[in-house]
Amino acid sequence: MTAALQTPFGPVGLRVAQGRIRALVWDAAGDGDPLALEGLRQLAGYFDGTRQDFDLPLDWGAGLNGAVRRAMAAIPFGETRTYGQIARALGAPAQAVGQACGANPIPLIIPCHRVLGAKTLGGFSAPGGVETKVALLRHEGAAGLLL
Repeated sequence: MTAALQTPFGPVGLRVAQGRIRALVWDAAGDGDPLALEGLRQLAGYFDGTRQDFDLPLDWGAGLNGAVRRAMAAIPFGETRTYGQIARALGAPAQAVGQACGANPIPLIIPCHRVLGAKTLGGFSAPGGVETKVALLRHEGAAGLLL
């Protein structure tokens, strides 16, 4: 069984392995197991404005990627951080943090859209690219952005 959620950016699905969400897939259905369905329910709440965070077991990954993903997940709804801020907090180069953000397999739930460049929006690897990032930040009412 597969399942998808229709979002403003097209359908999304979730992939699960070993009891943890391991990936969000764009323009595709994901697994239909109870954990994936709960993740889609929580994502629906995010998009309808009734949920600002997620309570799901995630596959964080290892090493710097895992540390960056946890740092991104700690950014509150409606707030942003820069690649440099995360880099300083983790003692890592900003470019490596940017690469880890781009490699995030669970966007939206691990909010890589909340990470910006010091003077630019930075990138976003989801369909629609930076326009999707801007739409997500507007949805969250991210303050202080020149969008």
